[in-house]
Amino acid sequence: MSPRCPVPLPERPDKPEEACGVFAVMAAGQAVANLTYFGLYALQHRGQESAGIAVFEGTRVRLHKDMGLVSQVFDQEVLERMPGELAIGHNRYSTTGSSKVCNAQPVVLTTRLGPFALAHNGNLVNAAELRASLAHMAGEFTSTTDSELIAFALQEAVDAGHDWNHAIRAAAARCRGAFSLVIGTTEGLFALRDGHGIRPLVFGHIGEEQQAQWVVSSETCGLDIIGAHFDGDVEPGEIIHFRPGDPSPDRQRWCEEPAKLCVFEMIYFARPDSRFFGESLYSYRVRIGEVLARETPIEADIVIGVPDSGIPAAIGYSQRSGIPFGDGLIKNRYVGRTFIQPTQAMREAGIRVKLNPLPDVLAGKRVVVIDDSIVRGTTSRKLVQALRDAGATEVHMRISSPPVTHPCFYGIDTDTQDHLIAARLTLEEIERHLGVDSLAYLSKEGMVEAAQSHSSHFCTACFDGNYPIELDASVRASKLMLEPAGLAAQAAAMGR
Repeated sequence: MSPRCPVPLPERPDKPEEACGVFAVMAAGQAVANLTYFGLYALQHRGQESAGIAVFEGTRVRLHKDMGLVSQVFDQEVLERMPGELAIGHNRYSTTGSSKVCNAQPVVLTTRLGPFALAHNGNLVNAAELRASLAHMAGEFTSTTDSELIAFALQEAVDAGHDWNHAIRAAAARCRGAFSLVIGTTEGLFALRDGHGIRPLVFGHIGEEQQAQWVVSSETCGLDIIGAHFDGDVEPGEIIHFRPGDPSPDRQRWCEEPAKLCVFEMIYFARPDSRFFGESLYSYRVRIGEVLARETPIEADIVIGVPDSGIPAAIGYSQRSGIPFGDGLIKNRYVGRTFIQPTQAMREAGIRVKLNPLPDVLAGKRVVVIDDSIVRGTTSRKLVQALRDAGATEVHMRISSPPVTHPCFYGIDTDTQDHLIAARLTLEEIERHLGVDSLAYLSKEGMVEAAQSHSSHFCTACFDGNYPIELDASVRASKLMLEPAGLAAQAAAMGR
């Protein structure tokens, strides 16, 4: 497949950008490429930039990857050319490396023990250091991603004499940051999470457990779509080896660190039907809406949610406050990641590509609008004006997360700190900028309370700057740009 010319990216959306999705199936006698296609389809929300699948048939690996959505990259003809017993799949949103086909995953390399395919969700904070340590292999690099660096570190460890298990451990020990990995080899499937478990990873089985047909996915929705049974999480700091024909996978700890799951996975990124801590995220998001109503009451006539991620919290807010819930915004569900952008004249005319308000629902009403987050405030400002244009007499915005004041370095694209509105402006200044009658955020304490888990189990760095993994000075400088005056504005924006 020949690399394509770079394509201009669309205007940056006003949301934290997705992480990536990884998926793997080891099932002899099954159409593993097709199963992986559907698994990636369920995980499409985690990355819409590129998609890829690598399939093992004995010692042969077939790889197909390209730019675009899963349904654009694969069709039945392609999948039929990919027979095998083990498949590794990936959906990508770029956090390290540019948007080019050469940066699509999985990464496939060859070692003295045979080929392997690696798919990665997360982001390394020591990528520059790791790249320098692999400088003698730089002539073989084909991408600019940290995922390829992990793969070359693994190749080097295998060729130095390690078996797969010890080589994966050795490569992981050289990585600092967030990484949930699925790795296909000629000796089976490996799944691995970094010591803090910042990005999710789960596993399950198809059919009878003793048949040893295993599935690994970023979220449980990837298991559900193919009818796989959920068995558990790949724990933080755990490596699991699924061997062909072995009904009992080998589970071992490769490092010990405090668990720090990204709390934004709970609030926004993961699908609402995915299960965390024994329940669907839909239930959690309803609860944070209930807590938000308790913390930030207001007199109003209707509660609406910004589709789709704001809907469960809006339902919770309505249930707790007693204010009726209504559908005030309609989402065009066929809008994907597009490279065709409206002209400036279209933007000024108020073109509404994704959301359109319903005047007959909103006219003459005091409206509470629930959204999951505000990053730069550009989209929220346009949304508020659209609600007023539809006849809303008052617009009260409630956000089901705390103010985003710090960028993420662990696999989510949240822009540099000087572009985060809550890092630059006070709460009152944000209200004026958005044009709302009132604005309130969920407290960090309320967010954690709704999770019914200890606060120390989560990474909350984007809300408080407490980064669980040490950042090099150069890495910090790439996104953390505010002077002390700006930091004072962050505290004021919290309104606490």
